[in-house]
Amino acid sequence: MATDRELDLDDDTPLDSDPLDPETAQRIEGPVSAEAVRETRLTPAEAVAGMRIRLPERGNRKLRRVLDRVNNDAQLKAWWHVSNVNAVVRMKINDHSWVHIQIVVNIALKLLRQLTKHGVEPSVVRDYGLTNEDAEVIVALSALMHCVGMSVHRRGHEDFSLFLSEPKMRELLDGIYDEPERTVVVAEVLQAITSHRADGEPLALEAGILRVADALDMAKGRSRIPFEAGSVSMHSLSAAAIDEVIIGDGESKPVKIEILMNNSSGLYQVDGLLKAKLRGSGLEPYVEVLAHIDTENEKRLVPVYRLDL
Repeated sequence: MATDRELDLDDDTPLDSDPLDPETAQRIEGPVSAEAVRETRLTPAEAVAGMRIRLPERGNRKLRRVLDRVNNDAQLKAWWHVSNVNAVVRMKINDHSWVHIQIVVNIALKLLRQLTKHGVEPSVVRDYGLTNEDAEVIVALSALMHCVGMSVHRRGHEDFSLFLSEPKMRELLDGIYDEPERTVVVAEVLQAITSHRADGEPLALEAGILRVADALDMAKGRSRIPFEAGSVSMHSLSAAAIDEVIIGDGESKPVKIEILMNNSSGLYQVDGLLKAKLRGSGLEPYVEVLAHIDTENEKRLVPVYRLDL
């Protein structure tokens, strides 16, 4: 298994250059459908034993304590495992394993830190007088819990995630937050979970971050649009066209999301999925999206595509 060490991700580091150990890097960057299927063949005990979430804590003690508890919580990990079995084996759609959770939580934290680096104030700081560190806990918990409801069913999984995660979060946050702050943190996470659905309406910056981070798990075939296994369609072609997602400083806005593609069919992911998740997220004033097509033949046609938000 991967060694137990902290992922020290710098704000300006491309997503795909995280200093993970080779095994974890292969799990995240390799052919995810095969890996997701392999994990569904494990017993629940074997699957849970192989899960460990890594993220850059950056001296955030509350976040570190929450992460330690998450990594020792067999029930939460079992939800991730059942979610993946339902998605991959029973419904034959895209990966909902713990690797998806690992990717989304790191993307979400990177987006939040990129925004606060440029002076954008998290909603819980503005509205409740909490800190940026508290906003990180909320964003991380939102990503960790956002699709546990897939362990019940895909249809309405956001609602199932709400009732599963509420008591679990109170357990994870016990002794880290006292009341009434604990209830505020839990409520903000629940809002983010319900707002990440297709027609969600995020009321807070933190909720919008989860909505966008979930959609950005698209590199190397990891599309959030489900498609029938083995079929050739616009969904499958466009998912395979995304090579890399990079988050950094924007030219005119705090955040630039660069999407590197090997084929112009990847524009379907950008314009069809990401655009829908960005619109209404609350992040529109802060984010610019550029898609680059690396194939020389395609560059003559569409060298750079800028998403109009």
